Order: sequence, then C-alpha cells, then structure tokens
Amino acid sequence: MNYLWMGVAAIAFGYLLFRDAPYGRHVRPGWGPTVDNRFGWVVMEFTVIVSFLTFFTWNGWPSSGIVTFFAGCFLLHYVNRSLVYPFRLHTTGKRMPIVIMLSAMTFNTVNGFLLGYYFAHFADYPPNWSRTAPFIAGLLLFLIGMVINWSADNSLIHLRQPDETNYRIPRGGLFNRISCPNHFGEILEWAGFSIMTLCLPAFTFLVWTAANLIPRALAHHRWYRSHFTDYPTERKAIIPYLF
Repeated sequence: MNYLWMGVAAIAFGYLLFRDAPYGRHVRPGWGPTVDNRFGWVVMEFTVIVSFLTFFTWNGWPSSGIVTFFAGCFLLHYVNRSLVYPFRLHTTGKRMPIVIMLSAMTFNTVNGFLLGYYFAHFADYPPNWSRTAPFIAGLLLFLIGMVINWSADNSLIHLRQPDETNYRIPRGGLFNRISCPNHFGEILEWAGFSIMTLCLPAFTFLVWTAANLIPRALAHHRWYRSHFTDYPTERKAIIPYLF
C-alpha cells in the first residue's frame, strides 16, 4: 500500500505544479462551499492524530520505548499544527473550500494509518537503536527542521496585526535566502523522521510532504514576485541557493 500511496503522491505533485491549491493566498472562487479558515485547519490537521492513535493503540499501547519516542515526535508536530498554530493565525474572515479540508483529511487519515499500524505491528528496533547513526542523524535533522518550521511560522504570523489581512514581504533569517523556510523546515523534519525510523511508511510520508510543499512553495514564490515589485531577486523558492 505504501508504494501505491507514493504513486498517488506523484500524481498529486504533477497536478499541483500546474494548479495552485485554492487556500490561503491562493483561494479563488469556483471550488464550492467554504468553511472558516481556522476551523478547516483544526479539523484537517487533527484528523491525523485521531488516525495515528487509533491504529497505534489498537491492541494497547506498544511496549517499545523507542517506538513511543517516535510516536511522540510525530504527535508533537501535529499537536502544534492542529491545536496551537491555527489559533495564532491572523485569518479573520478568511475561508477555505470544504473540498480542500476533505482532501487533507483523506491524506492525513491514510498517512496516520500507515505510520500507526506499522509502529504497532511491525516496528522491531534493537535495544541500542537510540545510539545508532541513523537515529542520531535523523533526530538532529528532525529537530533542526522543526526549529526552522516553527521559527518561520512565527515570523509570518507576526508580519500582521490581529485585525490585518494584507501581506508583506517577510525578511530575516532564512527568509533572506528562500521564500518558504516554513516548508523547507517541514520537509527537513520528515526527512529526519524517515532517517531516524528507517521505515517505509515514514519515507512515504516524506514523499507526500514534498509532493505537497514543493509546489506550494513554488506557487508562493511566484505570488510574491508578481505582487511585490521590490521582492528580492536573489531569493529562491524553497532550497537556499538552488531552487
């Protein structure tokens, strides 16, 4: 199923390269009924917590300490994404198409199932796994990505006052090199998670993350350049100095 799901990710990647997903700054009419933006974020991101925990604890909480640690890393990201981040956004009056919320819920349900089921039934790590090179390197990359992601999100949130809806050019830190360090950081997170766990579902999750966020970063980059005549020409979209 992982390979099939990665095939779907490849199709989604190809589609999103040419059609911007209609939410946030790219929202546009013609996508059916909408919901409050904050509500949509909470529902679609919390779905993965429900899905993951359902299959992870199907036969009781796994006894492996390292597997519990992996679950904690995964859940830490999504608790922030579903229960903290949406309530920090200055998105008063903004809407999200229901179809976007539902598609994200589908994505999160499948990914939560693949990871939760694997960790509950197939994960088998040696007692010294936390002292191996993949674990140490992966955890370091995961933490670096998380710091970049959270820091960039914080910078974007504070570009506006609570009652503002206009956009500004973000500056400072990795924003001086790329348009979307938040997306870059999230991809690094899940690359680290994939290395740390060395399991196919985690790699599948990384593939899906990249398939969603690389086209999104390219769309943001085009949007910035088309809306701000003074947008820094040296900035790349998502990978510093390269892309």
